[in-house]
Amino acid sequence: MLSYLTLIFACQLLGELLVGALALPIPGPVVGMVLMFVFLLIRGHVPEDLGRVTAGLLGTMSLLFVPAGTGVMLHFHLLGEAALPLGAGLLVSTLATIAVTGVLMAWLGAERSDG
Repeated sequence: MLSYLTLIFACQLLGELLVGALALPIPGPVVGMVLMFVFLLIRGHVPEDLGRVTAGLLGTMSLLFVPAGTGVMLHFHLLGEAALPLGAGLLVSTLATIAVTGVLMAWLGAERSDG
């Protein structure tokens, strides 16, 4: 299992190195996830030990949000100052997400019933 944990961190490190070397506007961990995805596509399946390692990481992921939540509470006054633009952005993005999802579901549903 240690080898798969090392693989996960190696993919993230390689992603960070690629982003730094090529000045890509994408976060390094995202590039690392793409590299891991390509590895799994080539392999054809997710190894059982890798599944166990990632399940363990996902199970403790909520702990990673504690520092972010603390930072939000520390700067809560800034949220109050920007309440109107933040609220408008949330409302517009939610409505856009619902609209795009509805259009895609209708389009994909019509395509499936035709075929």
